[in-house]
Amino acid sequence: MNCPYDFFCYDGCMSYLAISVVPNASITEIVGMHDGALKIRLAAPPVEGKANEALVKFLAKKLGLAPSEISIDKGSMGKRKRINIPLPDEDIKSLLGI
Repeated sequence: MNCPYDFFCYDGCMSYLAISVVPNASITEIVGMHDGALKIRLAAPPVEGKANEALVKFLAKKLGLAPSEISIDKGSMGKRKRINIPLPDEDIKSLLGI
């Protein structure tokens, strides 16, 4: 697996991105890097999967994908998550501005 950064890996067909979320923010936005993960503030509460749903929808919109194409591989119950995205690493970096 090609891992140019600790927070980002690409295996040739799927990218894996480490995300640190901050729920209950005033707006949903990418903040930058924090503790080896891409930090994203979410304007959704961390109850009943609402923050996870908001994260997937936000990333899907930024990346031009359907929400069903993005999945949370690890950390669905915590602030630190690993997201699976079916795009090459260069596309993701460009579209997210990282």
